[in-house]
Amino acid sequence: MRAIPHFIEAKPFNDGARKGQVFNPNTGAVQAEVAFSTAKTVDAAVQAAAKAFPGWAATNPQRRARVMFAFKALVEKHMDEIAHLLSSEHGKVIADAKGDIQRGLEVIEFACGVPHALKGEYTEGAGPGIDVYSMRQPLGVVAGITPFNFPAMIPMWMFGVAIACGNTFVLKPSEKDPSVPVRLAELMMEAGAPAGVLNVVHGDKEAVDAILAHPEIKAVSFVGSSDIANYIYQVGAANGKRVQAMGGAKNHGVVLPDADLDQVVKDLVGAAYGSAGERCMALPVVVPVGKKTADDLRARLLPEIEKLKVGISTDPDAQYGPVVSAAHKAKVEGYIGLGKEEGAELVRDGRGFKLQGYEDGYFIGPSLFDNVKTNMRTYQEEIFGPVLQIVRAESFEEALALPSQHQYGNGVAIFTRNGRAAREFAQRVNVGMVGINVPIPVPVAYHTFGGWKRSAFGDTNQHGMEGVKFFTKVKTVTARWPEGDVGDQSFVIPTMR
Repeated sequence: MRAIPHFIEAKPFNDGARKGQVFNPNTGAVQAEVAFSTAKTVDAAVQAAAKAFPGWAATNPQRRARVMFAFKALVEKHMDEIAHLLSSEHGKVIADAKGDIQRGLEVIEFACGVPHALKGEYTEGAGPGIDVYSMRQPLGVVAGITPFNFPAMIPMWMFGVAIACGNTFVLKPSEKDPSVPVRLAELMMEAGAPAGVLNVVHGDKEAVDAILAHPEIKAVSFVGSSDIANYIYQVGAANGKRVQAMGGAKNHGVVLPDADLDQVVKDLVGAAYGSAGERCMALPVVVPVGKKTADDLRARLLPEIEKLKVGISTDPDAQYGPVVSAAHKAKVEGYIGLGKEEGAELVRDGRGFKLQGYEDGYFIGPSLFDNVKTNMRTYQEEIFGPVLQIVRAESFEEALALPSQHQYGNGVAIFTRNGRAAREFAQRVNVGMVGINVPIPVPVAYHTFGGWKRSAFGDTNQHGMEGVKFFTKVKTVTARWPEGDVGDQSFVIPTMR
């Protein structure tokens, strides 16, 4: 059976500790064993990163950028290989796997411009013969803890910016699909990064707690569920670390009566069911405004949902594949049953879906609920599966209030031809990322990604200049070069008068 080791100081590392199983979501069969970290394993990775840090931090920014350029080229060269590897462990179809990789590469492209991003500020003549300037310097050893749903994109979001800024990195990816992060680390070494600059350790809570407790780790970036994000933030901050922790989501799509419903239906089907709904920026709740809009939307949605093809991840005709694990399948199907018990109308039930020849795979058919109420657990909580819920609203104000008052505030979309309504919605809605006729409003790499409320803990976002700020510290220098004799000692605080 294939063994997936840790990757420390540019080589496979296995200390014989615990192991976990990696499944093939298409078949339900175990396909590999992955090494699990102890605190000792994490310490070995941190020490490797600490040893590499001084030399890497002293490497000038343009040379670090050249490593990023080379890494980008290598990932593109190996795109098919990485996509198939990703698909085999996660279950998303190949086209979606390539999208996962490409979105990560867009942050690597941003990181290639790090010399510009690291420029400080300069004031000449701030006082008599005094100049003031600032510089951005790396923190040291930093860490990332990433989820199963984007095993390529989210690691690259984190380590791309961090390493380009001169830090060294310890990555703890999801133990459900760990192979792609190891492959990315191998390619980073091939691109010219010194040994120890990027290390990968696998495991569960024991590995996470070792990262949060390690005194040499200066910052932790996390993406996952909100309860875990809150835990990461609280424990990491208590241990003196910078923490950015992105949590769960319940993104809404508000449909005004003037929207192009044909386009809305296409957008909704892709955003709700793509990647089996396992996206923090999926669109699992649609809010049509007015009974006619709701009835028309439902009537148009149903035939499109019925046409969706669920298939194995290598099927080029499949719109989406299996969910990641048997436990997650049971959880999603449990939510479908709960929604029916709560009184929502189950228009289409995806439970019990079987794919011929792959009966043991973790497949769930597309499900649709109508007349969902805000007091239902299935509305309040994140399902993270191929389930779309219709929550009807009578007015613009009621539709605006739904995402604004929800515990999560990751993303939201509005569909309309009315520019004034869209502008007002974007300005007033209490959510971190807004799409106007864009169903999945993930910002481009040179902007920044982050939600509000229980969707994010900490005060900085992912990638873009927010990422640069998170992974660097500012040093400000006030300089004077006096001529002649040094004057008398002064005990007065210096001013610029």
